[in-house]
Amino acid sequence: MSKPVVQPKSSDPVWTDIVTQAQETARDEPMIAGYLHAAILNYDRLEDALSFHLAQKLGSAAMPSMAVQQLLRTAYAADPDIIAATRADLTAVLERDPACNSRLEPLLYFKGFHGLQSYRVAHWLWTEDRKNMAFFVQNRISEAFGMDIHPAACIGRGIMIDHGTGVVIGETTVIEDDVSLLQNVTLGGTGKEGGDRHPKVRRGALICAGAKVLGNIEIGECSKVGAASVVLHDVPPRCTAVGVPARVVGNCCDQPARTMDQSLPEV
Repeated sequence: MSKPVVQPKSSDPVWTDIVTQAQETARDEPMIAGYLHAAILNYDRLEDALSFHLAQKLGSAAMPSMAVQQLLRTAYAADPDIIAATRADLTAVLERDPACNSRLEPLLYFKGFHGLQSYRVAHWLWTEDRKNMAFFVQNRISEAFGMDIHPAACIGRGIMIDHGTGVVIGETTVIEDDVSLLQNVTLGGTGKEGGDRHPKVRRGALICAGAKVLGNIEIGECSKVGAASVVLHDVPPRCTAVGVPARVVGNCCDQPARTMDQSLPEV
């Protein structure tokens, strides 16, 4: 007879949920029980587990994982909004990704989530005027997760970056809350000009796989950019844009980032 799962004691419902899932998984998959204890069950808070887990991935010969872990903990202690955003991101992945069955899965296994959470610390370093350390973390994100996010970019909470591979987000990009991006999305500039030169992605938008959004343009609230499209002009709110170059082909559902509906209206 299997032992009953002991419910964790925590005032954080997200962390309580993760610990319960880790306990159940350790019981059902004893071969990874040690890993689950090292990554989750040895800790009392989400930020402690996350700092350990990301440090194992971001650590290198130049900066061992223990030093990275301390850096992450310093950031979390200085800015509690980082972990608040992490909780929202975990919930976003669970609600939007049909391949995700629990919050434990993105925390442990999804590199799009890992890259986003590592960016959040790089962005904190940037705002603290520790730009060289921010660039160091950005470089490790690129090497570890195949994503390139400039630490100066401004990214909200409740974000899902699905798969993560090939995602590029430029320096003056703004991504508001509740946005979803898929693999190989580029939010880039159009040339060598300086200043404010990257896209502004408004709340609730969905940018589908392989899309390139270039220049200081606006992807409107709850709009959708179709897969492999190249967007060079503003997309109005609640519209669908598709093609090379992209053009508006119709309206879209009210919450495309949440429904992840990538279908296109009949043209």
